[in-house]
Amino acid sequence: MKLDTSPIAAIATAPGRGGIGVVRASGKSLGALIDALFPGVTLAPRHATYIPFKAANGDTIDEGLALYFKGPHSYTGEDVLELQGHGGPVVLQMLLARVLEAGLESGLRLAEPGEFTRRAFLNDKLDLAQAEAVADLIDASTEAAAKSASQSLSGAFSQVVHKLVDQTINLRMLVEA
Repeated sequence: MKLDTSPIAAIATAPGRGGIGVVRASGKSLGALIDALFPGVTLAPRHATYIPFKAANGDTIDEGLALYFKGPHSYTGEDVLELQGHGGPVVLQMLLARVLEAGLESGLRLAEPGEFTRRAFLNDKLDLAQAEAVADLIDASTEAAAKSASQSLSGAFSQVVHKLVDQTINLRMLVEA
């Protein structure tokens, strides 16, 4: 099975109105996308840059923070660009459309639901239990469920499983000896 490694982008915040909304892009190399969105600007990795988000014709869509995470030091293990602007649905759709337009030549496409987390799993940034915990944390309807999912996301569940696997292997070695 060949995996699609083309760069992806999507609105990363929940639907609806909010004070802040995030548009995220992820891919092997986002240099061309960053240059198209912010000509003449260098985004320092892991530093927030307050900047206007402009349409292709130069009109300002919004102003907000641009954060660049150079792979493998990102959530997905790839280069990640996050644009944090105002959380109105129309503004976020305009910003996403601009990002997709700017990344057209590099093959940037709309991400499928859960694809950022899938890439994090495939790039060994999360194990399967942690990847599933992301969905559990998002869907948590009680404080206890949120705490449990958060512990799994931090790797606590995986550590217990790995310890049990190691103990089972050790026990098997002793039995076979």
